[in-house]
Amino acid sequence: MTETVHNDYEVSSEGGVRHWEIPYARLVAGTTPTPTNAAQVTGLLDAHQLTGTILTVDAGAAVAVIDFTPSMVYRFDVRNVLTYVGNAENTWGPINIGDPVYYDDGATMIAMWLQLSTAPASSTPSNNALFGYIVAASPADVFPKGGIVASTQRCAVMQLGAAAA
Repeated sequence: MTETVHNDYEVSSEGGVRHWEIPYARLVAGTTPTPTNAAQVTGLLDAHQLTGTILTVDAGAAVAVIDFTPSMVYRFDVRNVLTYVGNAENTWGPINIGDPVYYDDGATMIAMWLQLSTAPASSTPSNNALFGYIVAASPADVFPKGGIVASTQRCAVMQLGAAAA
């Protein structure tokens, strides 16, 4: 029998979509759950937390629905900080396709209402959880973004989601 690829089969471009309700108490302290923002579920070990994108919030029930789908792409504001000295940013670098993006839970980032940066360690100091990777939003997206001075860049980020382990 000849094998044939049929044009009438069902597929999903996203794979298994993973949306879960998470209580506010399990999210990083000091951040207010806001739809379209990045989220990190607190865990026992730094740098190994579950991360995703907030879809909706229910303030009455104090829960947020978070998309933990691996490889989903969302646009975020990403800080180009690389290192800290105490609570102050120390070095910065241009953001390029393929660069890792971290959920930065340091006091500096929370004060700026940002969650994502290119710094593997926060100002607390602790290791930041890997959130995903920079990708092009479209063929016209220009890289590198930013430079060796402090800046915040709007970037498309492919999240690790529930695939992070």
